[in-house]
Amino acid sequence: MGDDNFNRAVVFVIAHGEEGAIGLVLNQPTQERLGSLLPHWGNNNFHDSTVFCGGPVETNSTMGLGRFVGEVEEGTTFILANIGVIDLKIDPKELPLSLVNLRPYVGYSGWGPMQLEAELAANAWFVVDVDPQDIFREKTEDLWSMVLRRQTGTMSWLSNYPPDPRMN
Repeated sequence: MGDDNFNRAVVFVIAHGEEGAIGLVLNQPTQERLGSLLPHWGNNNFHDSTVFCGGPVETNSTMGLGRFVGEVEEGTTFILANIGVIDLKIDPKELPLSLVNLRPYVGYSGWGPMQLEAELAANAWFVVDVDPQDIFREKTEDLWSMVLRRQTGTMSWLSNYPPDPRMN
């Protein structure tokens, strides 16, 4: 890609349609904590959650991914299994008790109409199935290699590819 924002990035595409696509980078943690970034989250169970950089678009915007277990409120929309998008601007007291994991993000990865399709046609991305556990993994520094290692065939070989092949 030639864009450092996506160097060994694992991007989870959360929406894709005629208007384009939106994704979140799963392996770019920041030093920021949710409670310090958004003070109204300061007294919540998730106040100490590490904030991740979701991508280079609108880096002053926030959103979260949440994992729910048990009963959820009517109208809750999931994007994958029991994982949904959470608006971090809401009062945390409004969150259902079934929310067990929260991963906050600043910014996101975005593509205009047909932009992602063009990048895929140019083989700029590997497309693989998501493992829901990757979304809330504690240690993400090796996530890119882990995701590739799970793949079949020659794609798994790339998991050992050095960051700078000249140093191989």
